Amino acid sequence: MDATDTLLLAALEEGLPFVAEPFAAVGKRLGIPQGEVIARVRRLKEAGIIRKFRARIDQRKVGIVANALVAWKPGDYGNGETGARLAAFPSVTHCYEREPIPGRWEYTHYTVHHGYSRDAVEREVETIARAIGCPDYTILFSTREFKRVPNVRMGENGGGS
Repeated sequence: MDATDTLLLAALEEGLPFVAEPFAAVGKRLGIPQGEVIARVRRLKEAGIIRKFRARIDQRKVGIVANALVAWKPGDYGNGETGARLAAFPSVTHCYEREPIPGRWEYTHYTVHHGYSRDAVEREVETIARAIGCPDYTILFSTREFKRVPNVRMGENGGGS
């Protein structure tokens, strides 16, 4: 890596501009042609310095304002079926299973949902509850977003996710 690679990585972490030729725009900022930007990105990817290249959408800008964590209390905890059944729904973006805290927090499964309204998310969760036969759940809606940053893991090829 050289100084230009370091500057390129910093520019890429800020995100690509939403223009017809984003690598040309990044190159213009760095004072290098688009072809060199693309070649450097390829080389950094092949070297394992860049592990992934993906889009991250600002949900609020496209109208997705209802984000919820749903805590489920199924009767069949521990048999492994509930998590797989919940994860199979296309509207579930994340699905987790955790140990309950007896007498304090009996929920064992968690799903994340995103929608254009609270009503839409609530209807979606009700549909899932009926389909899996689990009427015992609670929906926890986000009230505000503090900061969204990439998932950085320190010590792995300079970070990044």
